[in-house]
Amino acid sequence: MKNQKLEPIILASGSPRRQEYFKMLGLPFIVKPAMIDESLCTQTDPEKLTLELAEKKIEKVANDMANDMSEHPPKWIFGADTVIVVDNKILGKPETREEAALMLKELSGREHRAVTSIALYNVNVKKMDSLTVSCKVNFTSISDEEIEWYLDTNEWQGVAGAYRIQGLASCFIDKISGSPGTVTGLPLHEFYVMLRNNGYPYGARFCTA
Repeated sequence: MKNQKLEPIILASGSPRRQEYFKMLGLPFIVKPAMIDESLCTQTDPEKLTLELAEKKIEKVANDMANDMSEHPPKWIFGADTVIVVDNKILGKPETREEAALMLKELSGREHRAVTSIALYNVNVKKMDSLTVSCKVNFTSISDEEIEWYLDTNEWQGVAGAYRIQGLASCFIDKISGSPGTVTGLPLHEFYVMLRNNGYPYGARFCTA
C-alpha cells in the first residue's frame, strides 16, 4: 500500500536532536520526557547503564499512561540514552560550564567511545525490543582558548560529553569509526531495522502493492 498512514510514536525523551531525527524521517511523534532519577542506577558498565536507562524511560511513560484512564495511548513508545566513555570513565551531561570544560580537556587529543542504547515498546503486546551501539571518536588536540570559544556557543548544554558533532564540535573531530548517529543519540540504521523488525510500517510508505 502506497503512503500508508504511520502510527504515532511516543518519544520518552526531551532531546531536541532525537526530535529532529524523527522529523527528518517523517515519523509522527508525541514528546513525553520521562522524569526518572538516573542517580538510582547502579550500573557502571556503559552498555548496561544506557540500556537500563532507555528501558526505564519507557517503563515510566508506560506506567504514567496506564494510570491515566482517560487516555487512549499510542501503540509505540521509544526511549534512548547516550553516554561518552574515556578511559573507562563515563561522561554524562555536564551541569555547569566548568564541568563541561573539564570534559573537553579529557577528550582533547584522544580517542573515546560513544555508547547509545535504544528501545522500542509495543504497548498492545507488551513487548520491549532494545539494543546498544557504540562507536569510536577521535578528537584533535584543542587549546584552552578553543575550549572557551566552544563553551561560549552553549552547544555543550544538555549533551553527553559536552559536545555536539552536528555543530561546531565537528571542527575538533579527526575521525569517527562507526555510526555518527551513535554520538548524536539515534543510530539511524539500527533504529530503522528495529522499526521494521517490530512491524512498524515505516518502509511500507515507499512501496506499492
